[in-house]
Amino acid sequence: MELQKPRGTRDFLPEEMERRRHIENRLRQVATRWGYGEIKTPTFEHIELFTLKSGDGILGEIYNFKDKGDREIALRPELTAPVVRMYVEELQRSPKPLKFFYFDNCFRYERPQKGRFREFFQFGVEIIGSSRPESDAEIIALAAEMLKSAGVKGDLHIGHIGIVRTLLKDIQPEDQGKIMRFVDKKDDKGLEAFLDQINAPDDIRGKLFRLIGLRGENAMHEVQELVGEIEAFKQFKVLLDLLDVYDVEYQVDLGIARGLDYYTGMVFEIYCEGLGAQNQVCGGGSYRLAQLFGGEDTQSTGYAIGFDRIMEICESKPEVSKSIVVVSFEDTRKEAIIIARKLRMHIATYLDVMGRKFKDQIAYANTIGASHVVIVGKNELDAGKVALKDMSTGKQELLSVEEVVDHISLTPISH
Repeated sequence: MELQKPRGTRDFLPEEMERRRHIENRLRQVATRWGYGEIKTPTFEHIELFTLKSGDGILGEIYNFKDKGDREIALRPELTAPVVRMYVEELQRSPKPLKFFYFDNCFRYERPQKGRFREFFQFGVEIIGSSRPESDAEIIALAAEMLKSAGVKGDLHIGHIGIVRTLLKDIQPEDQGKIMRFVDKKDDKGLEAFLDQINAPDDIRGKLFRLIGLRGENAMHEVQELVGEIEAFKQFKVLLDLLDVYDVEYQVDLGIARGLDYYTGMVFEIYCEGLGAQNQVCGGGSYRLAQLFGGEDTQSTGYAIGFDRIMEICESKPEVSKSIVVVSFEDTRKEAIIIARKLRMHIATYLDVMGRKFKDQIAYANTIGASHVVIVGKNELDAGKVALKDMSTGKQELLSVEEVVDHISLTPISH
């Protein structure tokens, strides 16, 4: 029986893994330079962690099972809830703010399509413990910087849940949540039908549709006309002023809702061309989750980058790496192992493990694109040397192992 990988999963071969590690490390370096520390949470959690945050409706998307202790367990569908659970469990008394980043796989049972898989990867960032616009601005600027480091240019849209919710303050909280989900899905017809169902006042209805349709340069002036100088508007204005200082390009978009009740203030999404319908590569905002998980009410701000999506469009590529194949004969196998061990301290080194003849070892070096071949022959060894062959030029010279390392480190790579 021939076994295949489960639907919605992928195998990553060495060349693709090199690309992925290159971009992952780019993102990691940016987060570290901005003062964020890496964390890691379990691959599976108690299922309540996700249903408390997102409701029972998420059950259809979760890979869940009962363990041998009859506990209901879920593979993580996202990473924000585990991070907040970790904070509540272990770090509530730590000095604020706490700044974290993480990179891991997540699992959702949904229909696979371009840019969407059942096992997927997220790179995320969180600031826990600050409710000020400065933390919101830093998070957005960091997201933009990360994408830039990966060679990705996105279209940044920023909204504010607090402004929209202020307009809905006289509507029942559970109905507000449903309204926000319609807004998030851009489902104007569904929203209109629901507003009819709850008998929403015409004044609120008109202002809501006008507010969530606001985009671009004049949006803030119109927002002020609709809601006045409320606190959420003031904070949003400070945030936008700070983003100008960061030199971040953005578009005000009050139609962003993120669709989850725990978002409380600023929300943002970044879109990129070349991904079809699944063109959002990053999304986040300010939220309150700690209290839901048994902790103190704590403001947080964060985002997640869809790593698989940026891998489809990123322009940054790893440098072509050098590699050596150590070629030996039947009577120099052991010496070749010793030489390969020394070379591996400095450069990727391949050694024949197939018992190939000399010419077949050379052919293998060509096949894998080795930059050089080190020939370990009896005559060379008697002279305390090896023969170094440049595979791009065919030039060959006798050198010591130490001279081989120096020579290759100074030799540019031929493309």
